[in-house]
Parts: sequence; C-alpha cells; structure tokens
Amino acid sequence: QVQLVESGGGLVQAGGSLRLSCAASGRTFSNYAMGWFRQAPGKEREFVAGISRSASSTYYADSVKGRFTISRDKAKNTVYLQMNSLKPEDTAVYYCAARYSGSYYSGSSYDYWGQGTQVTVSS
Repeated sequence: QVQLVESGGGLVQAGGSLRLSCAASGRTFSNYAMGWFRQAPGKEREFVAGISRSASSTYYADSVKGRFTISRDKAKNTVYLQMNSLKPEDTAVYYCAARYSGSYYSGSSYDYWGQGTQVTVSS
C-alpha cells in the first residue's frame, strides 16, 4: 500500500502561483511513477502532469505546458506540482497518484490516489 496526502491548495488570483505537495508513505516511493490529475465540477478527471521513477522524464497536458512543473524529492518521498500563471480554468480538485506501470496519461493506470486538494483561481 502507498498512502498519498496532498497539500498546498487554496485560493489565488489569476496570474498567481501555487505549489502543491504530495507526501507518500508505505511502499518504496521510488518504485512508482507519479502523476497529478484534476477534476473540475461537472467535468471528467483529466491528466495534468507525470514524472518517471527516476525523475528523468516528465509529461504534461497541453493545457499546462510551460506553466506547470512536476518534480519529486526522493529523500522526502514527496512529489510537487509548481503552478505558475494560473488561470480560472485551472480551478479544480487536484489529485496525486502513484502508478507501477501503464500509461502516464490514463487514470486507470494508477494504483493509489490521494484525497485531493482544492485549487481555486479567481479572475
């Protein structure tokens, strides 16, 4: 089992920044690739960003490329999502997730999920 706990969400004005954190515990963190997803009210969950086990590869949704950065700290068992130039359309509950195999972009590939953290961007 892997337990994931997100933090860092909140209310921010358009153009502002937030950094989300996801602390992992349980099985060896480095065994898992990690991803961030989000779900806005009335919309399906969507992929935001992913990072490989070694952090050598990162993946982003087109909607956040150039604005968001995913990273991981092996020593702290934590994955981060730095979000800059936030837009109102970024408003959603953000979830981190851990996967052992499969596609970074598909939620069904992920084995463990956090409880989510709310991000609200005001215009």
